[in-house]
Amino acid sequence: MAAIDGLPPLRDVIARHGLDAKKALGQNFLLDLNLTQKIARTAGPLEGVTVIEVGPGPGGLTRAILSLGAKKVIAIERDARCLPALAEIADFYPGRLDVIEGDALKTPFEELAGGGPVKIIANLPYNVGTQLLVNWLLPAAWPPFYQSMTLMFQREVGLRIVAKADDDHYGRLGVLCGWRTHARMAFDVPPQAFSPPPKVTSSVVHLEPIENPIPCAAADLEKVTMAAFGQRRKMLRQSVKSIGGEALLAKAEIDPKRRAETLSVEEFCRLANCL
Repeated sequence: MAAIDGLPPLRDVIARHGLDAKKALGQNFLLDLNLTQKIARTAGPLEGVTVIEVGPGPGGLTRAILSLGAKKVIAIERDARCLPALAEIADFYPGRLDVIEGDALKTPFEELAGGGPVKIIANLPYNVGTQLLVNWLLPAAWPPFYQSMTLMFQREVGLRIVAKADDDHYGRLGVLCGWRTHARMAFDVPPQAFSPPPKVTSSVVHLEPIENPIPCAAADLEKVTMAAFGQRRKMLRQSVKSIGGEALLAKAEIDPKRRAETLSVEEFCRLANCL
């Protein structure tokens, strides 16, 4: 495997620092530096861009992002064991890597962004990935602080993110992503690319914000999708009974005999606006 910089191979870094991946932190380290570059390239040109990365681990993706010319990487890492390995990367790229030790779910990302274009690129820890995505999708201010998100998930989650109406994977996540972003599957990553190999295939998903999404309150859209997909096999008149039932559906001009997975994003927004 060709080196992307003058730093040691990731396997050597992991061995030297004793970095066995912790299941409790949702860790699976991505070792193939050619693959990490492919992920970084999916985000588009990085020159002059500040990149926010969550869960860098030993820094494979971090190195790829920096090698492709990002102005700065702000990496949030919860595992203190990874900090010495990341410090070596910071020394190799002076002034271009800031590492913050902390919990990404409690991190004020907008405050970190500063001026200039921002992109989010991350191999997200499996156990917090979906919640982080929802947090980034639903800030009060829109358009958001970032230009795009290039994120790795379990393939099952990736399919839910890009799903449209009448797709088996379509649900609350597909509605929220479809409401505020253009989302596409970029490519799959096999288990053997990781250490340790997960039991499932992973997928890289690229999301770009829609500047002017359908006007709708995020809290109402969440309430409607939660009710509708909470009983997805039932007709809407039954599944949305707790939030207005047939009266709500009549107001939104939606057939009460339909099921949640047949509704478009626009129809869900109409429902939310009728609450």
